[in-house]
Amino acid sequence: MSRILLITSSPRSTDSLSTRFAHDLARQLAARNANSTVTLRDLSTDPLPHIDDAYIIGRMLPPEARNAEQAQAVELAQALVDELRAADIVVIGSAMTNFGPSTQLRAWFDRVIWPQVTFRYVEGGVAGTLEGKQGYLVTASGGIFSEGPYAPFDYQSGYLKHLLGFIGITDIREVRVEGTVLGAEAVQAAIAKAGQNVQALVEQAG
Repeated sequence: MSRILLITSSPRSTDSLSTRFAHDLARQLAARNANSTVTLRDLSTDPLPHIDDAYIIGRMLPPEARNAEQAQAVELAQALVDELRAADIVVIGSAMTNFGPSTQLRAWFDRVIWPQVTFRYVEGGVAGTLEGKQGYLVTASGGIFSEGPYAPFDYQSGYLKHLLGFIGITDIREVRVEGTVLGAEAVQAAIAKAGQNVQALVEQAG
């Protein structure tokens, strides 16, 4: 049995290729084991508010010292952390927006990256507290960013891997859907390649 947390974030919703292949990957991973569960967190249809003063101050206070607004903000973050902590596998779909992830996805990370909760300070640096989870990224982009002249401007893939690694999720595999604005032929090639890569990852997962 696997507990899979599926996070999608593209504003294009059902037209999104990152969302499509993230769903495909989560579904196929779940099918490997009986009684596996998939919990969906759709940040496009159910966006999180951006962090504010109530959250920043509230999480530094003991529960009894928080006002109502602070308590509500911290409770939301705690629910997201609990959801993440309960998962064995985390699948994230992310569509590149201005060279990086969408603000919807960033708002999620801003709540689950929490000092002394999902990471702690240790001698010489920090240590994540969510070790042992398998991470998958499904990233989409209009151009080609895995190689070539635009590779230095990919602020999505490495950034997301860094954020996950910061909280202890270091075993991360990625499916890229690239070149989606380069014409119909390029789109079909990208879709075919992504489908093959999803299948390969599922087979590797055993």
